[in-house]
Amino acid sequence: MVAVRSLRRSMHAVLGRLSVASLAVLSVAFLATLSTTANAMKIQTVKSPGGIEAWLVEEHAVPMMAMRFAFDGGSSQDPDGKEGVANFVTAMLDEGAGDLKSREFQERMEDLSMRMNYEEAKDAFYGNFETLTENRDESAKLLKLALTKPRFDDDAVERIRQQLLASLAYAKRDPDKVAQNEWYAVAFAGHPYARPSNGTEETVGKMTGADLEAYRKRVFAKDKLKVVAVGDITPEQFGKLLDEVFGDLPAKADLLPVANTDPVHGGRQTVVDMDVPQSVAVFGLGAMPRKDPDFMAAFVLNQIIGGGGFASKLMEEVREKRGLAYSVYTYVYPYQHTSIFSGGVATRNDMMGKSLDIIREELQKMANGELSQTDLDNAKSYLIGSYPLRFDTNAKIASQLLGLRMDDFGPEYVDNRNAMVAAVTLDDLKRVAKRLLDTNDLIVTVVGKPALQQAKKG
Repeated sequence: MVAVRSLRRSMHAVLGRLSVASLAVLSVAFLATLSTTANAMKIQTVKSPGGIEAWLVEEHAVPMMAMRFAFDGGSSQDPDGKEGVANFVTAMLDEGAGDLKSREFQERMEDLSMRMNYEEAKDAFYGNFETLTENRDESAKLLKLALTKPRFDDDAVERIRQQLLASLAYAKRDPDKVAQNEWYAVAFAGHPYARPSNGTEETVGKMTGADLEAYRKRVFAKDKLKVVAVGDITPEQFGKLLDEVFGDLPAKADLLPVANTDPVHGGRQTVVDMDVPQSVAVFGLGAMPRKDPDFMAAFVLNQIIGGGGFASKLMEEVREKRGLAYSVYTYVYPYQHTSIFSGGVATRNDMMGKSLDIIREELQKMANGELSQTDLDNAKSYLIGSYPLRFDTNAKIASQLLGLRMDDFGPEYVDNRNAMVAAVTLDDLKRVAKRLLDTNDLIVTVVGKPALQQAKKG
């Protein structure tokens, strides 16, 4: 759901007053200082003079700071008939702001050695900001302009529109993207989650600067803002920066209501015809919310099913034993208004039916309690041992902490998380497998020319 800007944004990585070699040394040094265990971090809660609350991990060894922030909203706030507007906005916020037109704005970013980019998800609009300490104040002013006074000039809107339309045209030929979009359309029909976050050729084709500004004004507000920062900045300095960047935003967002929902019950199997030699399938069903007491057990269960790579059950059965697919995976993902257990597999057209049969069989076995203590021990060992790797760079730290803030957890979660994984028992695992893995509710979308039985074409 990242906007189509990777090529130009890579230019922003060239930090103006530093040579490439110097930047490499500085970046490696910064990452090295942050390559500590999660438990070694000190997460401070900072409240700005203007009342904006954020989390901070101080690290003064290298003169850099990374800040990650989010507003509730995302593509679920796209109005009917304007699907893709949030994604369009992500691509426009460095296309000029205040008195600076697009080229001037981007040249100023490079002069300041700052990085800034945005992305949308179904429930949130995310921003990333990185700056050298010496340029922090000026960089913050430029970030403020982007968030509060973007220009949305007609020429820039049209140029970005053409990029987005090209991306949509490519996505229509990408079986993975088509399968994902179709799965959500079937699972959440009639709900904002069913709509394509990147929009359609029709909606993007008629988007205007006024539409982009209307979205920004409704969504960018302090009451729906979450911020974290990592790096060379004190709590006092960070508090001032928070007010400088975000202080002039509206106090309250004007969000469209989004209802809680569940994927459709009763199971569905849909085929989207595409002339490709290999079919792609996305499968899934509803799961428990993030704060449900069973969520952690479901998280561990997913590691066993398909989240553990070559150590997972589905990889063993589908790839290792039968050679039906190169990969098969699953994940548990909680949204603000629903939660899903989902996965995917890609294989030859003539092998898709067999692959899906095996996936259903394995899910049913686990629902029936066919799980062992060894399965559980191996999954917990990996999840506990790998957790510190989520905090070994500034970007990872910021992303992890922002995720916790978005899920309304406190800083103590980082210290408690591994103990919660360790507490999952085999009885927990079996109970949650029975609750979660109702294969009668499995929603399957296949793109390609698969050999399937009882497939409903869409």
